[in-house]
Amino acid sequence: MIKIELETGGSVWKVLTKPGQRVEAGEILFILEVMKMEVPYEAPISGEVLAVHFSEGDAVEEDQLAVEIAE
Repeated sequence: MIKIELETGGSVWKVLTKPGQRVEAGEILFILEVMKMEVPYEAPISGEVLAVHFSEGDAVEEDQLAVEIAE
């Protein structure tokens, strides 16, 4: 299982995946808004999304757990 943590704080602009969904490596999972810039986060591996730990519009912090993916 891979746990994706945030590299920076900001606000969740768009969530493009949900638990139970299959994703491919390189697919965009969600986009943060950080200082008026969009920062996309990609799946590091192909697998099934087990959990998404926030919703669109949420304020998030650096190192916060974002998404869990199982191979």
